[in-house]
Amino acid sequence: MRTVFSRPGRFTRLVHLGRVLAIVALACAALPAVTPAHAERLKDLVQIQGVRDNPLIGYGLVVGLDGTGDQTTQTPFTTQTLANMLANLGISINNQAAGSSNSQSSLSNIQLKNVAAVMVTAVLPPFARPGEAIDVTVSSLGNSKSLRGGTLLLTPLKGADGQVYALGQGNVAVGGAGASANGSKVQVNTLNAGRVAGGAIVERAVPTSVSQAGTMQLDLNEMDYDTTQRVVAAVNNAFGSGTATALDGRTIQLRAPTDPEQQVAFMAQLQNLDVKPAQAAAKVILNARTGSIVMNQMVTLQSCAVAHGNLSVVINTQPVVSQPGAFSNGQTVVEKQSQIQMKQDNGALKMVTAGANLAEVVKALNALGATPADLMSILQAMKAAGALRAELEII
Repeated sequence: MRTVFSRPGRFTRLVHLGRVLAIVALACAALPAVTPAHAERLKDLVQIQGVRDNPLIGYGLVVGLDGTGDQTTQTPFTTQTLANMLANLGISINNQAAGSSNSQSSLSNIQLKNVAAVMVTAVLPPFARPGEAIDVTVSSLGNSKSLRGGTLLLTPLKGADGQVYALGQGNVAVGGAGASANGSKVQVNTLNAGRVAGGAIVERAVPTSVSQAGTMQLDLNEMDYDTTQRVVAAVNNAFGSGTATALDGRTIQLRAPTDPEQQVAFMAQLQNLDVKPAQAAAKVILNARTGSIVMNQMVTLQSCAVAHGNLSVVINTQPVVSQPGAFSNGQTVVEKQSQIQMKQDNGALKMVTAGANLAEVVKALNALGATPADLMSILQAMKAAGALRAELEII
């Protein structure tokens, strides 16, 4: 009897276990697939305080143009700059000093076609040392038609403190092209700006202080308390508790090595840490100049009804000429008559269904059949009515 009861008992338990496994398998198959969390490198989320670019600016001359330079009668500063440059090279115009009255009168008679006054801009990268080459951008300041084929003369580039940090010179590369003849003109891209690759030599280094008293700071690209907390947790898990401390929603203080070699290794490991940022806030960007509308995936819609009618006003003006009779010694009178038409399309109420994801939001907005300009007004009205769950930003 023990054998008879023991075998059915084990069989019964196996049947129950099989049913449980089958139910678990069906439940797992019914669940949606979970996508892995998207993590980003820390270097893409934060900036190291003190490691930054520095803009440079300078004023110079571009020579060697093919008759497309400044018209000196309208840009007197071009001839003044040229006279000062020649005076520094030991050449005076009409054997007169550059600042005398006779020299000023002679400058007004100079017609330059191959010279253009330009502004030169560059960006000094962090840790740049004297002797390094950086790119510069050359932009026409006067009424030059083209900088193609020109050469930038030696130009000092200054920082915000007025000190010279680089010297620029070289051949200007212009990406545009164009031609004109007898009033006709064809042009591709712009001809009044160009670039000199490696056209400036760094002459002065900017002191960069990354670590002070064994601490450094990280600044998040966008303020977010959740992301800041996640960065602090990731750094402390990798380097030990107390390495990172959040000062506010954007600034994180780090306890870093004081030795420069260890500091470089610490920053290299730090920047490669994977951190999952917090979800971005729902935002809709409206560009009022171009009519562009961009929204992120967090934007949602609530059900609402929208009616939008277009109003158009057409003004047509035609000249009316009244001529006098022959030999009447009268005068021809020209008058203008205007016809004004105003038309407003009927805007019926349309139901906009709620959308929980970006595809549903786009589908609901496209159902209105509105133009981008009209859609900007509709989105603002939806935001005021509480149907658009997103932040509107107009740029």
